[in-house]
Order: sequence, then C-alpha cells, then structure tokens
Amino acid sequence: MSKKVIGEEETALRSEARTGKMVYEPILEEGVFRFDCSADDRNGAFPSISFQNPRVRDTPLANVNKVPTFIPSFECVEGQQLVNLEFPLNTSFYGTGEVSGQLERTGKRIFTWNTDAWGYGTGTTSLYQSHPWVLAVLPNGEAIGVLADTTRRCEIDLRKESNIKLISAAPYPVITFGPFASPTDVLASFSRAVGTVFMPPKWSLGYHQCRWSYHSDARVREIAKTFREKDIPCDVIWMDIDYMDGFRCFTFDKAIHGMERFPDPKSLGADLHQNGFKGIWMLDPGIKRETGYFVYDSGLERDIWVQTADGQPFVGDVWPGPCVFPDFTQSSARSWWAQLVKGFISNGVDGIWNDMNEPAVFKTLTKTMPESNVHRGDKDLGGHQKHSHYHNVLLVYGMLMARSTYEGMKLAIEQKRPFVLTRAGFIGSQRYAATWTGDNLSTWEHLHMSISMVVQLGLSGQPLSGPDIGGFAGNATPKLFGRWMGVGAMFPFCRGHSETDTIDHEPWSFGLECEEVCRLALKRRYRLLPHIYTLFYMAHTKGIPVATPTFFADPKDLELRTQEISFLLGPLLIYSSTGQDQELYEMEQKLPKGIWHSFDFEDSHPDLPALYLQGGSIIPASSPYQHVGEANRTDDLQLLVALDKADKAIGSLFEDDGDGYEYTKGGYLLTTYVAERQSSVVNVTVLKTEGSWERPNRRLHVKLLLGKGATIDAWGIDGEALKIPFPSEREVSDLVAAGEKQLRTRIETARRIPDVETMSGHKGAELSRTPVEIKSGDWSLKVVPWIGGRIISMEHLPSKTQWLHSRVEINGYEEYSGLEYRSSGCLEEYSVIERDLEQAREVESLQLEGDIGGGLALVRQICIPKENLKTVQIDSSIVARNVGAGSGGFSRLVCLRVHPTFNLLHPTETYVSFTAIDGSVVHEAWPESGEQVFEGHLRPNGEWRLVDRCLGLALVNRFSIEQVHKCRIHWGTGNVNLELRSEDRPVSKESPLRVSHRYEVIRLP
Repeated sequence: MSKKVIGEEETALRSEARTGKMVYEPILEEGVFRFDCSADDRNGAFPSISFQNPRVRDTPLANVNKVPTFIPSFECVEGQQLVNLEFPLNTSFYGTGEVSGQLERTGKRIFTWNTDAWGYGTGTTSLYQSHPWVLAVLPNGEAIGVLADTTRRCEIDLRKESNIKLISAAPYPVITFGPFASPTDVLASFSRAVGTVFMPPKWSLGYHQCRWSYHSDARVREIAKTFREKDIPCDVIWMDIDYMDGFRCFTFDKAIHGMERFPDPKSLGADLHQNGFKGIWMLDPGIKRETGYFVYDSGLERDIWVQTADGQPFVGDVWPGPCVFPDFTQSSARSWWAQLVKGFISNGVDGIWNDMNEPAVFKTLTKTMPESNVHRGDKDLGGHQKHSHYHNVLLVYGMLMARSTYEGMKLAIEQKRPFVLTRAGFIGSQRYAATWTGDNLSTWEHLHMSISMVVQLGLSGQPLSGPDIGGFAGNATPKLFGRWMGVGAMFPFCRGHSETDTIDHEPWSFGLECEEVCRLALKRRYRLLPHIYTLFYMAHTKGIPVATPTFFADPKDLELRTQEISFLLGPLLIYSSTGQDQELYEMEQKLPKGIWHSFDFEDSHPDLPALYLQGGSIIPASSPYQHVGEANRTDDLQLLVALDKADKAIGSLFEDDGDGYEYTKGGYLLTTYVAERQSSVVNVTVLKTEGSWERPNRRLHVKLLLGKGATIDAWGIDGEALKIPFPSEREVSDLVAAGEKQLRTRIETARRIPDVETMSGHKGAELSRTPVEIKSGDWSLKVVPWIGGRIISMEHLPSKTQWLHSRVEINGYEEYSGLEYRSSGCLEEYSVIERDLEQAREVESLQLEGDIGGGLALVRQICIPKENLKTVQIDSSIVARNVGAGSGGFSRLVCLRVHPTFNLLHPTETYVSFTAIDGSVVHEAWPESGEQVFEGHLRPNGEWRLVDRCLGLALVNRFSIEQVHKCRIHWGTGNVNLELRSEDRPVSKESPLRVSHRYEVIRLP
C-alpha cells in the first residue's frame, strides 16, 4: 500500500481533473458502503482513525449484492477531492459534530480544523473538535449517515438544499450508513463502526462544579462545605490549571507568597471523598522546556517530542512559557504519558481534564503548531507525517492524548472506570473521553445554542457532552444562570464553569431565588439519574444516543425538525424557554404526535423546563440524593408510567456497582418493566431480566401519569406484580383538573428570579445585555452600544461567513479618537440616537453617539443602503458639541481611527491585496509580513481586499482617500486588523473629522 512520507508533497497534484461516479463496496454490515474515486484511490487512502477497527473499513463483505440507494459523484482537481451527494427535496441535515448555530444544518458550511475558539458565535465555522459526518433525514423519516473518513482539513458544504458537498485533500473514502428506517438505526450502525461511548462511572453523571480557578485547597473545601450546607446536590469539584507549580503538568503548587495553595493533594482528596465528592484535575499537553523538570527530562531522554521539519523538538509558547509537545502518534509517547498519569492518580485524583489540546499554541497566527511539523507516527496510524495529517485526529493533542490519559488511569486503579474530559476530539474520541462545548459566553444566545450543540455532538457519536452552565466568559445574570441551570441539569454532562476575573458562578452566587431554582434543578437531575444511567448503558452497549432532537419521536414531522428549545432523553421530553423574554408557560409548546403526559416532582417553576413522558413508556427515578454515593440498592424505587393508546407501557432500569467492570462479567441487573391496563386495573410487572445480580428487597413506588401533572400513586414490592385500580373516566377528569390547578398554583406562587440586567463590578458584566441587530440584504450585523458602540458580528448571509473576530468587550469593529491604543471612543457607552427600519434611502440603519470627553462626540451611522443591499455603509465622525470659548472653539488634537478586526478562517490561505494610489505598486500582504503602515502615495487607491483563497471570497473595503491618511495592517492570532486613520488635528463645530467607508463581499474569479 503506497503511503506518502516525510519530504514528499502531502497530496499528489494531478495535471488533469477527474470526474465521475464513485466506486463502492459493502463493508461492516448490510447497508454500509465504502466509496472511493477509483481502485487506486482506495489503495492509496490512509488508515482509518475513526473506525474502532481500521481493518473493517478496508475489508469488503462477501456475497452482498445490494446496491447503494445514493451513489456520490466526485471531482479530483489540483490535489483536492470534491464529493457530491444529492438527496430528495426536504431532506434535513444534522450532525457535523461540535458546531455552533442552528440545529438543522441546511445553509451552513463547516471546516473540520480543530481550533481554540474562545467566545465563538453562531457563524463560527471551526471549533475545538472535528467530525466530518452528516446525518441526513429524508422526507419519509428514513435516514442515512455520511462520513468523510479523512483526518485532513475538510469542508462540509450544506448551503445547497438537500445536497452534501465534501472537499478535502485526495484521496479519502466516503462511508455511508443506510438509508435505514430511522435516525436511531443509522447512529447504532455508525457506532458499530467507530465505537460506542465508554461506560461512565455513575458519579460522573452527577453535578460538577468548576472554576478557573479555585486557588487553594482551603477554597475547594469551602465550596464543598457550602454545597452540603445548602442542600444542593454535587458530586465533583474541579481543579483548573492554577493548582500547578508554574503551570508545570504533574506538579502541585505548594505555596505562593507565603500562602498555602495545594500543599497536600492526597489530604484534600481524602477530605473530598469523606464528604461525597470526587476531584478532577487538569493536564495540558504543553510541557515546559526546562532542564531539571522531571517530565521534560524523561521525555527528552525517550525522544518523544513533536519535531520541526529539520528534526529538532518543536517549541511553542503556552501557559508555562516555552513548551515541547508529546508526539502521541508514537506508542512510546503514549506509554510514557500513561505511566505519568498512573503516578499522578496516586495523589487522590479521581478524574483528569485534558485542555488546550487542539493543540493550542500562543503567539501564532494559526493558534496551533505549524503544519510543517513532523510526527513520527506508528505504521498503523499512517507513519511519519506532517502535522497537517495528524492535527484533526488529535493523536497529538486530542483523541490519543485522551486515550493515553484513559489508559494511564486504568493502569493506576484497574477496578475503577476512568473519567477523562477532553476539549479537542475527532470521530472515535468518545471511546475514551467526555467533552464539553468549549469557551462559551454568558449570553442568552449561548444558552439557546447549547441545546443544539449538545444534541449535534450526540448525533455525531459523542453522547457525553454539555456546555459550561452559566457561560464561561463574562458574568451571568441571576435569570440567565437559573434558566441555564434548569436546562443544563438535564444535559448528559452537567458542569458549571466560569472564567477568571468574573463574579462567582456557584449556584448560590445570584441571590436566594436563583439558588432555589438551582437546588430544584439539580435535585430533579438526581431523581432522574437511574434513567440517565440506564440511557448511558444503552449508549455504551448499543450505540443509542442519550440526548436527541425532539423530532426523533416522529421523524416524519417536518415541523419538528427545526425545534431547538426542547430535546429528548429517551422517551422523556424536556421543554425549555431559552430567550430572555420567553415565558415557558405563556408560549405554545409544540409536542410530537401521540400521548405526552406532563409531570413534575412537585418542583415546577417558571424558570425550569417542563417535563413530558411519552405514552407507552416507563422510566425509573429515585430520591434526590446529595451525591451518588448516598444511594443504596435497597432504597425505594420509583417508576413513572405513561400508558399509550393501547393502554400499555414498557421501560428498563440498569443497575450495577456504578463503577468498575463487573458489569462486563454479568455483575448487573437489567430489568424490563411493563404496564398494561385491563378493564379497571393497571398491572405493573417484570417482563424480563438480565444479569447475575439478585433483585434487592425494596419498595416500589409507581406513579401512573394521567396528564397535566395528575398521577395515581401505588406502592408494592419490586419484582412482584402490582395491581393499580384505575378510576372511572369522570374520576380521571377530576384528577386531571385538580393536577392542572396545582401546577398552575405552583407556577403562580413560585419565587421568581429577579430580571436584573447586569451584575456589576467585574470583568464581563455587560455580556448578558442584548445586542442591536441590523439585518437586511446580504448582511446581518450585531451592535453593542454599551461598550464603544462596537459591531461584534458581521455575517455575510449568502456565504454564511462571519467576518469579524470579536468578543463582546474587545475586538470586532471598534473606533478610537486618538493615536494611542484603545483611546476614547473604544469603551464608552453610546446612545442610540436613531434606528430606522425603513427610510427613503435605507432599509435598516442605526445612528449612535458617544461622549468622548472635552466637549467631543463620536457619531456613527451604520446602514445597509436600499440602492445596494450587498454593502454595509459606515459613516463616522468626531464632532464638537461643546468646546469651550477659551480654546478658540477648537478641541484637543484628535484622530479618527476605524479599527476592525477580522477573522482568518484559513490563516495560511488569506492575504490583503490592493493597488497603491499611484498605480505603480500592487501589494499582497501575507501574515508573515507582520505589521505594515501605508501612507502618502503608497496608500490603497480607495480600496483594499481581504482575500480568502480557500473560500474563494474577498471582503472589499472601499473608502475616500481624501478622508483616510494612513492605512495599517496588523496580523494577530487567527485574525487581522485593517485600520483606516484620518488626519490628526483639532476639530470645531464647523470642521469635524469624517471617515466614510463600506464593505462588500465578492466572489473571486
């Protein structure tokens, strides 16, 4: 089998394009096909990283004569392989892994290139993980999965309706799963190829409390004590990077400036265990390059670092400063790391958090290591390759880092299940680690988006995920945090986490009303843990997703396919309100067809989601413990029963030790319960059992749901038949009416969380306020008047491209009034002077004004002109409002600086192009050229372009050379600043400074 090696081009360029239908062969099981452009391409493909057993992908099935329903077409040109699949009209797309934005992916384009994406938005095209996978749901409810089995950068283009286009370096196979009868069948088949999620220890399904950082073991103990005192369930407390000695992995900072930090981690672990907590500690991949540091010395001795093209260890800056990076593509490096982890666990460590493993590297344009770096990988992983081959697999800083960590934990304590959390990942990383959705923001938009993000990961093979509840960056408000906890308590992975220098984000940090909502939400989760744990057993053994979109209850219902404020945990429907002005019990709730009985645990609240159980279902529940370790096998078992139209119901409960591997040897009890109404009696019995465990001697509490909160309660002994008298139709009607009244009373009398807009005094206090949106023609913009009037989002709708690189409080489109960085005008609160939805010449416009001191104001008009809906027009000026007479009517010296920072979606394929004023020089400024300033005749002649060759697009900025005296280019990490400067001079009421300019996106020829 021919493979590329060091020194060769990564993709052989072909002089002539090839097109046609892909050739196929059946693999794995019936209904699964592998497609290649040719037999030679099949033989030239790299080994599969995503398949649990790579040989399965490369071994055709014998005696299978079935023909694929959909056969992709291809085009190979200049080393790129373009694959096209056409589906029937009204086909819906999902999956694509860790992605922001909408649930249904039609109209989106994603680039699989793992990226440190702090503060990502709805239009961000690359996040921390890469899943080149699409789940297509056909109009009739059947589904098919499409996997581009490549670790290279891959474009997934879903902008054309009912069409999938895949673009990556040739050659790579495409694998299709189905069409099968349902999306669940597709995902089960997919999991048999790429592997199922590891079986999590039961404690890891409880609530996790995290912070960057709890700076001492005393603070950790205080947090643990407060949870117990306030009767708020919690199982895990996390230690972020600051526990380390100078950010050196596998070390502990004993003290700093005379203050104790983590002098005795074993003692801390013992104390946490004594109070029912586990401790999870962070390990990053960057190892400080420091002679005498035992980790560096041992790695250097074993020659396991990633190398530069000239064979030297690559050195990049991360938290400790200059760092080297383990080459996890080598089995020797993986074994070395696993042994370090084994020793680390002896410090009382219960779980490990792998962060910064895209890999993130500071002070670099691409935020990662150079693609020319070399990995000396094992033969079965592709051998010696450049970093561009291994980046997405994250064999260096993701999947195999997580795998090595997982295996090290197993070496340390064989009778315990490891728990690893990884930020970066690829198809298959669910075999070793859970994940979270990265550095999100404390905004309502990110709360809303978190449901779709968790669901998409589940639809891409990773069921154990969740967001940072409350948002990582910025300060949540009480209402935002309470709502987020209500929804987050129902996610598969449930963790609160927040950034340094923000206010405290523990459940009790936002007032008594919010604290009570958090208490109710987490107790609800712990009541439902038997059900959630059972779902994970099914996910682990059968590949059935844990959290799914609402339409999984009825895949034929096209209206449900875009529903983003509800989701399913098996037959349990969670319906939430994720908008600041949304009230759950005042909005119409769109439910799937059939019977859906609402219920609660006498805990309904306006800021908690509504719960519905599908008719025909039984789910288990328990008492609300403070932590998983409090539960006993002999505790009362509760069954929630919802009969279907045939008056029947069925459901399962999985029980084992909650940890360890005895369940793989039969040491468990899997019970299938059934209920059936016969005349005026509902019989609840055990249909079948699996496993060697004997049934505990415990009471059984059955709650037969009637709808609208009404129930019939009955008690018996688990394992024995229970007969429940069923009331008459009139009695049922009365019970339902009474239940509805009780529910309404609970909602009306609940202590509401105050709708406080901001929390003051800390970084990020303004993040939760709602931006002003300007949307028309080709553009959608978001403006935050309260922080410098900045534009934080500038999405080009036809190309689905987010051009601005922004956080709420920094970057994006800014304007200054002086020569110094971030001078007046950048941070002041602006007033909205006028907002017009329809004027004579403008479809949408916004006029802002900010007081910049000294009697001056910075005035900005943003509009999308009616005569050219393809452009954004921005007219800015510094004007004198009240300049003192003693100054002669003139202000201080000022300069209007237009300072937008743009995203580099493809940093190595992006440059700035312009023609100078005199026409003698045509400039192409690339990232490696550094900062450049152009003035005089070297200025652009009224136009410059930010060109992305990979997208085939250019952002054109046009301006007046009479107004712009200097132009500046500054390349950052994954971004570029294109600044326009006016002259610097005083202004008066008669002589303001002005810069008028406009933006337009054009397609390259």
